[in-house]
Amino acid sequence: MKRALFVSLLVIVTGSGCYTSNAPVKVKAAIDTTISVDSIFNLVEHNTFQYFWDGAEPNSGMARERYHVDGDYPEHDINVVTTGGSGFGLMAILAGIERGYITRQQGFEKLSHIIQFLGKADRFHGAWPHWIYGETGKVKPFGEKDNGGDLVETAFMIQGLLCVRQYFADGNTQEKALATQISKLWKEVEWSWFRNGKNVLYWHWSPSYQWEMNFAVTGYNECLIMYILAASSPTHGIPAEVYHEGWARSGKIRDSISAYGYTLTLSHNFAPQYGGPLFWAHYSFLGLDPHGLKDRYADYWEHNTNQTLINRAWCIQNSKHYKGYGPDSWGLTASYSVKGYAAHAPGMETDLGVISPTAAISSMPYTPEYSKQTMLHWYKNYNGKLFGKYGFYDAFSETNQWFPQRYLAIDQGPAIVMMENYRSGLLWKLFMSCPEVQAGLRKLDFESPYLKN
Repeated sequence: MKRALFVSLLVIVTGSGCYTSNAPVKVKAAIDTTISVDSIFNLVEHNTFQYFWDGAEPNSGMARERYHVDGDYPEHDINVVTTGGSGFGLMAILAGIERGYITRQQGFEKLSHIIQFLGKADRFHGAWPHWIYGETGKVKPFGEKDNGGDLVETAFMIQGLLCVRQYFADGNTQEKALATQISKLWKEVEWSWFRNGKNVLYWHWSPSYQWEMNFAVTGYNECLIMYILAASSPTHGIPAEVYHEGWARSGKIRDSISAYGYTLTLSHNFAPQYGGPLFWAHYSFLGLDPHGLKDRYADYWEHNTNQTLINRAWCIQNSKHYKGYGPDSWGLTASYSVKGYAAHAPGMETDLGVISPTAAISSMPYTPEYSKQTMLHWYKNYNGKLFGKYGFYDAFSETNQWFPQRYLAIDQGPAIVMMENYRSGLLWKLFMSCPEVQAGLRKLDFESPYLKN
């Protein structure tokens, strides 16, 4: 589900392709209330992995945009795949190999299948669209004028592809060939084209409408990874001033936002008080390791941790007196909502009484004990209403007695990837080992422990 127009602008969407029902759904699930925290952790990671394995669209191998256990969506929509969510899914498959859910060969074959599909799918100046028909590889427009390249979704995909490349780069002959294929796709993305002649990157380009979407990506949100990769590209790179003048608004991205004793040093788009939805602390940092990551604007580990703690503190304070909020049940981010889809976030206008499990689970590296506490509570105390075959469902509202059995790829992906990063740092180590990424970070004057070698 795209965040650009619906989430970064913090608006609620109805009738946007999300199909919802307000009726509570009764769920039958075998829940072991004596299970340990470690066992729940293992179960959640395993089941969430299955979204990208058993739940994948069969022709492409890519991640379905969404999957509704309750079946409340048009039949034709089930084979639409998502570029960004599939990028997260590539990383999930690597985690699955490492955890022994699948063999290395099984993972390699699935990843090879996906990469072959990506090489034939519609691209626009090297960038994939947001949505693709899994049966054909053709673009499914996300909106009337959004029928071309989506650079942010492409960045999420490339982040995952580079992790796969690094994982297999020193393998056998077939694995090295796959790594070479990935390098080709990476080099074909024309990041510099998406400048539109300016010192900023634009989110969209359409063969029919050109630059009419006119979405220049500036200020802090989920899109840092796009600028990092654009600076890192060995073939279509951007100069440092595009980052500093465009993304960082010539320094105006600096801020000092304090809430509940925690401070944010970046100005979050449309979220001046509390830092916005939590996916901003996740999407760019699935491969980009925030430990010790600093530039002239922020210490990203400190910043992301503080945003998470502010989000949790808001839910504990619970100014709107919603049911189910508290120290063991928190997490506001973009997800399904009681009416459509919304960018849930701390704030009187943006907190709609909907908790999204991905928010706390994907924050595992920042707040491990608090995040584990939520998993334990949700699993043990809701009689199976929140947990299913692909992990925790996307969102719920106890106030509205709304417990839909629905999943979104873009929310399941960060959960498993950040759980694995908390455990082993696997995806961080792979992505940060890319020599091009290290060169890009140096170009932008970043500090990182990975740059000291």
